[in-house]
Amino acid sequence: MRDNCTLLKEDEDYWGKKWAEAYVDFAAGEKRTWLHKMGVRFFPVVGWAERGGHLATGHGNSVPRFHIVWGTGPALVAPFEKKVREYMKAGLVQYLPRHRVDHLLKENGTVAGVAGSVLIPSTKKRGEGSEREVIGDFEYRAEAVLVASGGIGGNLDFVRKNWPERLGTPPAHMLSGVPAHVDGRMLGITEEAGGRIVNRDRMWHYTEGIKNWNPIWSNHGIRILPGPSSIWLDAEGKHFPVPNLPGFDTLSTLEAIQKTGYGYSWFILTQKIIEKEFALSGSEQNPDLTGKSIRKVLGRALPGAPEPVQAFMDKGEDFIIAHNLEDLVDGMNRLTGESRLNFKEIEYQIKARDREMDHKFTKDLQVTAIRGHRNYLGDKRIRVAPPHKILDHKNGPLIAVRLHIISRKTLGGLQTDLSGRVLDSAGHAIPGLYAAGEVSGFGGGGVHGYRSLEGTFLGGCLFTGRTAGRLQLNEVNWIKIRTR
Repeated sequence: MRDNCTLLKEDEDYWGKKWAEAYVDFAAGEKRTWLHKMGVRFFPVVGWAERGGHLATGHGNSVPRFHIVWGTGPALVAPFEKKVREYMKAGLVQYLPRHRVDHLLKENGTVAGVAGSVLIPSTKKRGEGSEREVIGDFEYRAEAVLVASGGIGGNLDFVRKNWPERLGTPPAHMLSGVPAHVDGRMLGITEEAGGRIVNRDRMWHYTEGIKNWNPIWSNHGIRILPGPSSIWLDAEGKHFPVPNLPGFDTLSTLEAIQKTGYGYSWFILTQKIIEKEFALSGSEQNPDLTGKSIRKVLGRALPGAPEPVQAFMDKGEDFIIAHNLEDLVDGMNRLTGESRLNFKEIEYQIKARDREMDHKFTKDLQVTAIRGHRNYLGDKRIRVAPPHKILDHKNGPLIAVRLHIISRKTLGGLQTDLSGRVLDSAGHAIPGLYAAGEVSGFGGGGVHGYRSLEGTFLGGCLFTGRTAGRLQLNEVNWIKIRTR
């Protein structure tokens, strides 16, 4: 019997594709109604991320699909937190913080519980690194164990170890887009218990990371969600070619940056662009949406950058502001401590781009894209600045932003069937063991394939968790009845 690449790919992608089909049906069907009944609402403007920058038949979102929860992450968590707290009061849920699982217990091939270490109490805030001192151990037995521990994005050594060859050499420097507890430990622990991990090299890291001036965890990075107008240069000042435009094709741009041999790149933009096109990822970076303040959301239309963006302009070490391009380039070189950037070369590229603003027609595909974006009313109103010349002083000052690679999502993971049961290397479900969320590749060990359309990560967590939870309930009840 001989193995081959085609067979391997079929095995690794089979359940991911099944989960993708099931998720699309869920998203197009009961998902909104289900969330709405729990009080979850959405911001009325739908974002258009990951357009691909290719032909209509290429990858990427054909229409806007990125829905923002009104109240952001806390509002999505709230109805589930409420239920858990009610169940805790009723004695149905036992919450055990500072209990670190080190092993899955197995009996006769069935996962029968967990064992691990009790850590010293901590007063650290959410997301902050906490003490790892062990003060005891524990062992709990259960008829079903669900692994929902997230991916590997907080363990940069692990990220580099799994870095795909197709993306070149792993970056020596990365920012961490997730807390340290997202370390991949449970992937290894579950694998030791027989669980199969697939698609290890599939990850979704971003190229527009900036150092958080007010970090919550070590090496904390924030991702910029850019509009299409910024000039994107590599570390030597060369304009990235299409489709590597802001907000178009994350994986292609990551590959392009890595091929330069440098772990960073640059945006050059204007005050007008940053006021309308810079959004920051994270609930704390969007206090208007998180706080459900209509007044503050409407304030985004007023002159000036949003307050969180302005804070980075004032305090962020990756931001440089100048009133002319030569001073801006000097500041960029000072920030890196090197003289890789040539003012004349950058000036030539931006002047050529600005020249295209003199006509309604253009050969510059980025300018064409900017104008095309504004045909979508949502982009025109709140997301894309009117086309203008970068070097025109009335649009300034000029702004440069150094962009780092920032870790985020793990696309591969534990392979699961459509019930959320973890599979072994032979493709058989391991009795008593389930997985949901990022640790399972958001379903089947890789629901996204190599790319993401964005807006599918939280949805994938909801869908896989609900699916696995419902099956566990049915199976555990059946076991109890049979035991009686």
